[in-house]
Amino acid sequence: MPLKLVPPRKDWSPYFRVRGTYLGIYVDRSTKTSKRAVASKLLAKWQGEIERGELAVKGEPTFASAAAAYMKAGGERRFLTPLIRHFQTEPLSRIDQAAIDAAATKIFPDGTAPTRNRQVYTPVSAVLRYAGLEQTLRRPKGASGSTRTTWLWPEEATRLFEAAGQVDVEFGALLILLCYTGIRLGEALALQVRDVRLSEAFAYIPTSKNDEPRAIFLPPIVIAALASHPRSMDRIKEPVFRFAKSGHLYKLWRASAKKAELALPPRSAFHILSHTWATWMRRYGGLDTKGLVGTGRWKDEKSAARYQHVVVAEESQRAVMLPGAKPVQKRVRAKKCQ
Repeated sequence: MPLKLVPPRKDWSPYFRVRGTYLGIYVDRSTKTSKRAVASKLLAKWQGEIERGELAVKGEPTFASAAAAYMKAGGERRFLTPLIRHFQTEPLSRIDQAAIDAAATKIFPDGTAPTRNRQVYTPVSAVLRYAGLEQTLRRPKGASGSTRTTWLWPEEATRLFEAAGQVDVEFGALLILLCYTGIRLGEALALQVRDVRLSEAFAYIPTSKNDEPRAIFLPPIVIAALASHPRSMDRIKEPVFRFAKSGHLYKLWRASAKKAELALPPRSAFHILSHTWATWMRRYGGLDTKGLVGTGRWKDEKSAARYQHVVVAEESQRAVMLPGAKPVQKRVRAKKCQ
C-alpha cells in the first residue's frame, strides 16, 4: 500500500497521519497538523527521505524508543521529555554531533554552556550509550562552568546550625548531616530510616550520583542531631527527613542564613555544605586529593583536586625562612633591685 494521508478522527486524533509502505519501508506516523496542505508536504518530504535512505528502516531504533528503553531500565529521566519531543522518531544513526548541537541551540536558545551540557549533551549521550552506540561528543565550550568552592568557617557553620534549629529543628539536623558527611541534598532527602544505624555511626546510600552505593560515617555531632530528631528514628519505611526539594526548603535555607548573618555568594545554597565538608577534610582531617577520592564522594582526582588550594603547600611554608620573616624580639634587661 503506497503512502497516503489518513484524515483526522474525532475519537482518536485531530491530526492527519501518513500510513503505508514505500520502497519496502512501512510508515505510520502523525503529521502533528490538521491542515491537509501541510500534511501533504510532510508526506512528500518523508517519501523523499525514504528514497535517499534517510528515514529509519523497520526495526531500526529511534531516539524515542531508545529513550523509553533507557528510562524503563532505571535511567535518569529528568531532562528527557524535551529531547524526546525534539528528536521523536529520528533514527539513532542520524543523531550525530551536528544533530545534538542543533538540538541544544533550538531547545535552549539562550541557555548557558553548562545548562546545554547538563540538559542536552549528557542525557543524549546516556541514551546513545545504553543503546550500544559509543560516541565521543564534543561538549560546548565552558560546559563545566566556573568552579565554585565557597565554604563556611567553623564559627559560621555553628551559627548556621543554631539558626536553622530555631527555624525548624528537623531542618537543623538536615544541615548538620550535610555538613559532616558531604552527601548531596538529594541523597540526604532520599535517606531512609532503615538505612541508618546510630549505634554503629553508619548510614547507607544504595544509589549515589556516581551510580555506586556508599557507606557513610556519622560523626558524633550527626549522631546527636539525629538522636534528637523531633519525629524520632524509630520509624519504619520512612525517609529520615520529611522535606522535598522545593521552594519551601530553599525558603528555610534563606531564613536560616539570614538569621545566622551569613554573607553568602549569590545562588549558593545547600551545596556549600558539601564544599565545607571537603574543605574541612583537607584542612583539619589531613586528607589529600587521593584521600578525598577514597571517601567515595568523588569518582576521580580531577573532581576532588579543586580543594587543593585550601591547604597551604609545604613548600610555601618555607617563606618563614626568608630574611626578616621572623620579627626580632627585643631583649628586656631586668632592673637591679636597689
